[in-house]
Amino acid sequence: MAMQMSQEELLEIRGDLAGQLLLIWDVIKAPVIVPLVRLGVYLCLTMSLMLFMERLYMGVVIILVKLFWKKPEKRYNFEPIPDDVELGSSIFPFVLVQIPMFNEREVYKISIGAACNLSWPADRLVIQVLDDSTDPVIKDMVELECQRWASKGINIVYQIRENRVGYKAGALKEGLKRSYVKDCEFVAIFDADFRPEPDFLRRSIPFLTRNPDIALIQARWRFVNADECLMTRMQEMSLDYHFTVEQEVGSSTHAFFGFNGTAGVWRIAAINEAGGWKDRTTVEDMDLAVRASLRGWKFVYLGDLQVKSELPSTFKAFRFQQHRWSCGPANLFRKMVMEIVKNKKVRFWKKVYVIYSFFLVRKIVAHMVTFFFYCIMLPLTILIPEVEVPIWGSVYIPSIITILNSVGTPRSIHLLFYWILFENVMSLHRTKATLIGLLEAGRVNEWVVTEKLGDGLRNKPNAKDKPPTSAANKAPVKRFRSKLIDRYVYI
Repeated sequence: MAMQMSQEELLEIRGDLAGQLLLIWDVIKAPVIVPLVRLGVYLCLTMSLMLFMERLYMGVVIILVKLFWKKPEKRYNFEPIPDDVELGSSIFPFVLVQIPMFNEREVYKISIGAACNLSWPADRLVIQVLDDSTDPVIKDMVELECQRWASKGINIVYQIRENRVGYKAGALKEGLKRSYVKDCEFVAIFDADFRPEPDFLRRSIPFLTRNPDIALIQARWRFVNADECLMTRMQEMSLDYHFTVEQEVGSSTHAFFGFNGTAGVWRIAAINEAGGWKDRTTVEDMDLAVRASLRGWKFVYLGDLQVKSELPSTFKAFRFQQHRWSCGPANLFRKMVMEIVKNKKVRFWKKVYVIYSFFLVRKIVAHMVTFFFYCIMLPLTILIPEVEVPIWGSVYIPSIITILNSVGTPRSIHLLFYWILFENVMSLHRTKATLIGLLEAGRVNEWVVTEKLGDGLRNKPNAKDKPPTSAANKAPVKRFRSKLIDRYVYI
């Protein structure tokens, strides 16, 4: 009987607690909850309008560019460098090719092979493999591949460091300090999963040689594994819009855009003038591009120059990549906004474009409005009917933005529904990373290298892929050990 009474009392207490909570809700709902939700809706509608106007502006500009703008070859007086029998290779500038790597077991052969097959005079080209691998087996495999190409007459350098200070930025920075780089005017950078066509340098370098005010040539990425799964198709849609619209608009209107970190050619003098590579954020490529632009350098995007690459095909790899790509720009904005405002070398409207369009809307607002508006505020208005959202804000604007985002990949327009779900799911992760960057919280400088699978799923490495241990099988290698260790591969 006592047990039964205690249960009844417990039910009564629970009922009283629920009733008290409902009473508290009714008391604070009208004076507190409704105004807060209404304020949140207004803020989200404002951000949504900002994003809509930005997308509309870029849509109009890209139409004008396609219809009326001259192609980059005409705007910048492109002329290929001729093969002159009398002058030989002396008319070709010295070019450095950097390939940063970190435990790239599956793709190292592809990138090194593509770089070594570039159509450029061998005596005017230096290929630098910057290997930060921590796996000694992979290090030996990469070094052996460099030796194999060296035996064919390729001027290739295998370079390692004793530590990974600065990650990719640190490796690129140390690579430019080598004595053999002093004669190089330009540097082409390719991540380990990128495979340029043989004519890449011949189609990009002439823009730099004929236009001394151009610092960067950026090529477009193409994805060899876009059809691997639904997630890679979603990534392709987002990145194709980035290249087809955002990069093209920036290049055509302000000669500025964010360097994508790979598949590009830099003028080394511009890198040095801008202060070199810095590792203060996880977007060292964007950092360098903004600093170079503030010194008056121009950038050119070539949509017709395409380089094959690989998309992350596992959610874990994609999540780490998106954290870096969302956190880094927000943190860079925090560090550089006042430097941009105070800069006197660039015109006012370019400052507005960089601060408002490039950073604020695309790198911050775009992530936050997706999460706070579509994932929080709209569901809350269902629970709180006193707060109304206009149909233009909940239906028309999101629909137009979604359609505009699909123009880069027409073949995937039937996947828009899945793309919307995918973007909403990722918005929480991106918003969290953006806030970490803005506030410089704990994971602000977290760097996890994106995993590349290459053909590893189809062709698992076996024993015969392991590098031979016999000294007789290795080409002579001259090794210099200091803080930075260089292994020169030569015939």
